[in-house]
Amino acid sequence: MKEIRRHTYFLKALLVACFLLHSPLFSQDIHFSQYNGSLLNANPAFAGFFDGDYRFGGIYRSQWQSVPVSYSTFSAFGDTKLRLKKNKSDAIGVGILFNNDKAGYANYTINQLYLSGSYMHKLNADSTLLWSTGITAGYSNLAFNYNKMTFDSQYDGTRYSSSLATGENFAATSTSYMDVCAGTVLKYDIRQRAYIQYGFTYSHINTPRITYQNNASVKLDPKVYNYLSFQYPVAPAVDVMIELLHQNQGKYNEVIPFAMLKLHLDEKTQQQVGLGFNYRAKDAVVARLFYQFRTLNAGLAYDVNTSKFMAATNKQGAFEIYFTYIIRKIVPFVPKTRVCPIYM
Repeated sequence: MKEIRRHTYFLKALLVACFLLHSPLFSQDIHFSQYNGSLLNANPAFAGFFDGDYRFGGIYRSQWQSVPVSYSTFSAFGDTKLRLKKNKSDAIGVGILFNNDKAGYANYTINQLYLSGSYMHKLNADSTLLWSTGITAGYSNLAFNYNKMTFDSQYDGTRYSSSLATGENFAATSTSYMDVCAGTVLKYDIRQRAYIQYGFTYSHINTPRITYQNNASVKLDPKVYNYLSFQYPVAPAVDVMIELLHQNQGKYNEVIPFAMLKLHLDEKTQQQVGLGFNYRAKDAVVARLFYQFRTLNAGLAYDVNTSKFMAATNKQGAFEIYFTYIIRKIVPFVPKTRVCPIYM
């Protein structure tokens, strides 16, 4: 039995290695099944683009725990808006974003710190048409643990020996780069609980170099991200939400349709629940659960793997959880005229 388990473990590791060797380049970019759990990763124009004064949140994703080279990703952000005194219809958004991603035996790790800025403008008097454009700039560090890696030359034909030479020579085990991204968002409120929204993002504008061998030709391709969202009430307490996401990086494309039903439980506390599904073609079906209470939003997602990789994962994909919280300042009442007390 031990021998069978050993061979099964080896087969899973081999399948994972083959998958990683053939995975598209855009898999290096951190992305989540619940884009709304990490808005600043999706588009810098979302910085400050909310009803309130301060917003912060975090999202965690655990992927492929059933195979040896599991992934874990964490992201945290905070943003606010600065209202302009002269032009009250406009505002400036400011945000900060941190990402951490770790994968595999060699602890291949990505740490990122970004600052985002946006400019928001009301395109009509009743604020039903809003436009925002933004830019993100930041620093990324990628590294791996060379000591945890094994190579073919360390097998003598019958067994593995860490004392044997690896036959590899890395110029470095970590690399860093600066990154720039720009985006825009347009939102139209049709009526209460009904809106349509479109976002466009262009990432890696500066095509940063990512190499461990001082190879100047190894660069990260720019990525184009399109996002369309539509929500409309279909019953007094039920909304339907439909989204379509499209990503293109180099020769690779990804299209993700999404649909969700949202149920309004209590209007006073703005309590809502929702259930929806994503579909990533030839990759996964994603079940998503949404909950809102006042200005607290939370979500759960689970990916069911449908690609050829499910031979190793047994269809177990990823678990994801997020929360966001908005703080609204209480504006004190200041009477325009002096109030004369009735009782002295």
